[in-house]
Amino acid sequence: MNKHAGQRKYNTRLRKKGVRILAKYKRVILKISGEALAGKRGFGLDEPTIEGITGVIARAVRELKAEIAIVVGGGNFWRGRSGKNMDRSRADQMGMLATAINALALQDALERQGVPTRVQTAIEMRAIAEPYIRGRAIRHLQKERVVIFACGTGSPFFSTDTAAALRAAEIDAELILLAKKVDGVYDSDPNINATAIKFDKIKYLDVLNRGLGVMDSTATSLCMDNNIPLLIFGLNEPENIYKAISGEEIGTAVR
Repeated sequence: MNKHAGQRKYNTRLRKKGVRILAKYKRVILKISGEALAGKRGFGLDEPTIEGITGVIARAVRELKAEIAIVVGGGNFWRGRSGKNMDRSRADQMGMLATAINALALQDALERQGVPTRVQTAIEMRAIAEPYIRGRAIRHLQKERVVIFACGTGSPFFSTDTAAALRAAEIDAELILLAKKVDGVYDSDPNINATAIKFDKIKYLDVLNRGLGVMDSTATSLCMDNNIPLLIFGLNEPENIYKAISGEEIGTAVR
């Protein structure tokens, strides 16, 4: 059976009940880097930037009836490689805690806009968030709640990109939206090479063979093995999130 068959049956039941599904992709994972939440400040949290991002997410939930789960990074506070002389496992654990801060910030911004939200963490911290439970996460999404996954996979040596791929496979997401500083995938760094060529579509295997750095190799392989499409686009315009879910052709599609 196709891995998305269950989701399509669920969509059909909704349509029979008279629920309009306007989104091309009903259930998606949105991967947001920690740096994106810092805005032009480059560190910490920039409230106008966060409100701009969550405002578009709120519209997608209300208008498109999309089921949105978010995986957030923590690079605006800490990156595992920042602790050069530190034990790698401990440094990565500190990064996981940074993602929890960002998840709570997103939750606060979304709920101020009237969107029910749940934070689930891969490391237990029951006083502030739910532990990650697959079935509960899916139920939240079906009830039109945004679910924010924090603390990556819960294990060191795995990036939040890998967490996005893993959660997408677990909740049967139809698409991973990878919001970045650049507006797609190029054959070289567009910030260095002015003649860099942008791809509209590319295969996962080509991404790996060319070493394009869209995601780390573990995350890329996981997406490829589970046939999960990926869309890379620029977050400089938060409206791109809405466009991507509604099916507009933006950024670079990886399949």
